[in-house]
Amino acid sequence: MSGRKYEKLVYELQPEYNEAVAEGVGTDFVYSPQAYFRGASQIPGAEFNIGFQIFVKPFFLDRIPHIHHVDEYLIFLGGTFPNLFDFDAEISLMIGDEEYIITKPTIVRIPAGVQHCPLNFKRVDKPIFFQAALMQGMFGGIYQGKELWYNGPGQCIYDAEKKCDACRKCLQETWEK
Repeated sequence: MSGRKYEKLVYELQPEYNEAVAEGVGTDFVYSPQAYFRGASQIPGAEFNIGFQIFVKPFFLDRIPHIHHVDEYLIFLGGTFPNLFDFDAEISLMIGDEEYIITKPTIVRIPAGVQHCPLNFKRVDKPIFFQAALMQGMFGGIYQGKELWYNGPGQCIYDAEKKCDACRKCLQETWEK
C-alpha cells in the first residue's frame, strides 16, 4: 500500500501470544494467540485501544482497583462462535464499592474517573469472549495513586531494536504526518 493517502489508517492485526502473568501462574486461562489494537502506536492519532481475548477457564484478571481519565467499556460475550449468547460463566466486577455478577452477555460502561476492579472470572464453563475498550491511544490508568501505562509486548515504532516501553511519544503523532 506504499504511497497511498490513507495507508496509515489501516493496521493488520498481529497475533500476540501469552507471556507469564505472575510467578507460578500459567497462561492457559485464555486462548492464544490473542489480538489487540494498541491505539496510537499502530494507527497514528488513534484514541482507542482494545483487546480480543477468549477466556477458557477461571482467572483473576485484574486485582487492583483503578481509574482512567477516559471512558472504558468492558464487553462479555459467549465465545462459542457463531452464537455469542451461548454464555456459561460467572464473573465478578467491582464498580466503586458495588459488586456486579455477570452471568449473561453484558457491556459495562466505566465512566472516566470511576474506580473499578477487581475483575474475577470466577467460573468459566464455556469460553467467554472478553474485550476491554479504552478510549485513549494507549492503555493506562491511576493505580493506588500512581499513573501507570502499558502498551503490550510490541516493538517501539521509533526503534526497531527495542520493545515498546510506553514512553507515549507515539501519542503525539497524527495520521497526516
